[in-house]
Amino acid sequence: MNNNPRNTKQKDAIRDAFLVADRPLSHEEVLILAQKKVEGLSIATVYRNINGLLDEKWLAPVEIPGSTTRYEVAGKAHHHHFKCNQCGRLFELQGCDIQIKPRLPQGFRMTGHEFFLYGFCALCG
Repeated sequence: MNNNPRNTKQKDAIRDAFLVADRPLSHEEVLILAQKKVEGLSIATVYRNINGLLDEKWLAPVEIPGSTTRYEVAGKAHHHHFKCNQCGRLFELQGCDIQIKPRLPQGFRMTGHEFFLYGFCALCG
C-alpha cells in the first residue's frame, strides 16, 4: 500500500503557483495562478489542497495582523514580510537585522518575534 499523498494535476498546479510567485499567497491568489495551468479549478479544490500541503509540511501559514492567513513554502530561513497597503499582496523580506530588547515582565523568556512592514509595493508606488 502506498502511503504517499496523491499527486494530481490540480495539486501540481497549486504547488507551481507558490514556486512561481515566490511569496506568501492567499487562497484566491493561488486560485488565479493555478487556473492558468488547470482550467476550471475551483476554490474548494484550492482550500482542500492547501490543507493537504499544510499537513504534509510543504506549506507554512503566515499570520498577518488584522488580515487573512497567507501561505508560503515551508522550510525557509528566518525572514519577515511586507504588505502593500494598496494591492494587499504580501512579500518576503530576506534576513533579519532587527536588534530588539523588549522589556519583558520578570520570569518571561522570549523565543522568537514577528515583524511586519506596511507600505506600497513597486507596482503601486
